Amino acid sequence: MFIRLLLLLAFIAFIEFYAFQAIRTISRHKWVHYSYIILSAIVVVYIIYSFTKFDRRVGQTHETLFTMGLLLITLMPKIILTLVLFGEDFYRIISGSITHFFGVNEKVGFLPERRKFVSQVAIGIAAVPFLSLLYGMTKGKYNFKVIKQTLFFSDLPASFDGTTITHISDIHSGSFDDAEKIKYAVDLINEQKSDIILFTGDIVNTHATEMHPWIETFKGIEKPKFGKYSVLGNHDYGEYIDWPSQKEKAANFEAIKALHSQIDFQLLLNENVKIKNNEETIALVGVENWGHNFKKAGDLNKAGQGLSPQDFKILMTHDPSHWEYEVKNDEKNYHLTLSGHTHGLQFGIEIPGIIKWSPVQYVYKQWAGLYENLGRYVYVNRGFGFHAYPGRVGIWPEITVIELKKGEKVA
Repeated sequence: MFIRLLLLLAFIAFIEFYAFQAIRTISRHKWVHYSYIILSAIVVVYIIYSFTKFDRRVGQTHETLFTMGLLLITLMPKIILTLVLFGEDFYRIISGSITHFFGVNEKVGFLPERRKFVSQVAIGIAAVPFLSLLYGMTKGKYNFKVIKQTLFFSDLPASFDGTTITHISDIHSGSFDDAEKIKYAVDLINEQKSDIILFTGDIVNTHATEMHPWIETFKGIEKPKFGKYSVLGNHDYGEYIDWPSQKEKAANFEAIKALHSQIDFQLLLNENVKIKNNEETIALVGVENWGHNFKKAGDLNKAGQGLSPQDFKILMTHDPSHWEYEVKNDEKNYHLTLSGHTHGLQFGIEIPGIIKWSPVQYVYKQWAGLYENLGRYVYVNRGFGFHAYPGRVGIWPEITVIELKKGEKVA
């Protein structure tokens, strides 16, 4: 622990040193230098103090969210400054060595002075993540997008041709801080006028009480033709804090499950229901959380009891790794799987048809949007809310609308 703390302090000192070099190079005014030093010291002390006050019995709070945002918004730009100026130092050492040992230009010292232009460029580049993270914390986290997708299935029952699904995931109600924006998102869900609404888990960060201020708002999601259904996510099990007793943890879990009925969603716990339309049916299957690196409470065999490979099935499972490791090759043939969990890391770049990138793709093969394997699909929702970092950059909160069509997709 002590060695880790020393390494952390050394890292902070290293990037602070280089960040200050950039400030000192572009401005010769002492008041600018002192202002920067004082402000940086205040921020570092505040962040360290906030992390030392973190209570594992409580978990994430609005204060810890703010601290994480402040850490990222100050750390990322300074890392970029460090990389650019460290690269410049490498060049200065090489250039100075040539000058010193080969006497190319004896009027120049061993190390040439820092170039103001390089520091200006470094600060310009560093401004990009700073402004992006700032936007993500103030606007991006509530920049809700409706993403529409049409899927074709040759064996879809004819009466379900044209059926629409609104899919949301990862509410994380404990992170919300703007009632007006959440009400706007709920109105956006209702505007889709879908036939069924499906929610794939993480209703809270940890505690059932986090959802209490938002129950009436989410209860405002209108009940569509085929109903509203949900499953649990990894955060719904209270696994990430230290509980005073197992009894309190169990009581919280029961309270979280009860939240779903309080907002008029039917919670599916390793079970399936039949959705009927004009004497035809499709099966809606809901499993508890199953993650390759997270809690494995999901039981696909139990959830699919009574179903045959010929039944048309929609599966709700929070973590898309479940599809990768169990679902996509299951003999019961799950036609469409809906997941969430990844949030797209709440950070990335998406330009349709050009680029789709996020660091989370190095952990999850399926992390945002639609994926297919042998005619079976998984759709990974980018998440409704946010967690850990109190914002979103490039990967916006999502409301998905999927239309089911009978037949083959026309190229």
